Amino acid sequence: MNNTPTPHIGARKGEIAETVIMAGDPLRVKFMAEKYLDNPVLFNQVRGMLGYTGMLGGRRISVMGHGMGGPSIGIYTYELFNFYDVQTIIRVGSAGSIQEDLHVGDLVVATGACTNSNYAAQYELPGTYAPVADFGLARRAVEACERRGYSHRIGNVLSSDTFYTANAHNDRWQRMGVLAVEMEIAQLYMNAAYAGRKALGVCTVSDHILTGEATTAEERQTTFTKMMDVAFDIVR
Repeated sequence: MNNTPTPHIGARKGEIAETVIMAGDPLRVKFMAEKYLDNPVLFNQVRGMLGYTGMLGGRRISVMGHGMGGPSIGIYTYELFNFYDVQTIIRVGSAGSIQEDLHVGDLVVATGACTNSNYAAQYELPGTYAPVADFGLARRAVEACERRGYSHRIGNVLSSDTFYTANAHNDRWQRMGVLAVEMEIAQLYMNAAYAGRKALGVCTVSDHILTGEATTAEERQTTFTKMMDVAFDIVR
């Protein structure tokens, strides 16, 4: 049975590479395609969620948007892993720091992802699941950061279901060593685990929840290139 195109991705089998670098903002995806890939070809624009496949050196690489929040990335990555035979997904995105020594512009290599989402309930596990990155991808990300001299931290993030939160309790997450808050990595890691595939999240700190320091939407879209450099270094 051919499950492609899917309800959310207009590509046919073979039009998407085995490795996909994803971002929430489709305009960030367009930027990556034009900056890093040779001869990028548009394979998806359903719901405005752009996706391109091109060449990086001698290797086919795809880039695609995943939208905002766990349910959105959950849909796109499930279809990529299970219907398009994608083997590796790397998310690049923004995150809000909740540690005093993690500053705007720093990178976070998310080796694990806490969450307040109920996404794992579908697996009916007899306990609490801990979503983690693929170690090989994480190690290559750290090596790329060190080689390029990019300021970075390695550790846990919080994938929150809410952007505007009545009671965030960031002090409690901070005390447990969580570095930053974003919205999608836990669901990505769970989908990868369930499909037996590989995943990693690399984020740029776009704002500091404790100090109020922040960047503009335009800066987040076009200037957060260090995390992109790292992601493309990993897959070369």
